[in-house]
Amino acid sequence: MILRSRSLAHSSQSPVKLGDIVIVRYYDSILFRDVLETPNLAPVVRETIGWLDFKDTEYIRVVWERHAEAIIGEESKTRITGLAIRKNDIIGMTRIA
Repeated sequence: MILRSRSLAHSSQSPVKLGDIVIVRYYDSILFRDVLETPNLAPVVRETIGWLDFKDTEYIRVVWERHAEAIIGEESKTRITGLAIRKNDIIGMTRIA
């Protein structure tokens, strides 16, 4: 399923659900400092893949690394790595699983 709407809600198929594996294309900001010319300084398009872990009206969270099982007690289950992406910066999202 490819979603290209800013709201991420318009689709003829079922909406993307938490836990789905997704590919997200989004605009990433560029940090610059003390530059003399700015012709190429604009947000770049990036993409990420992972589990859709959270979504609300402002942003989504995609996790691409997490513990599959608790290793040392319950604390290890809470350690995750991923991105929080503002919905306004999302170009498209594809559910792959």
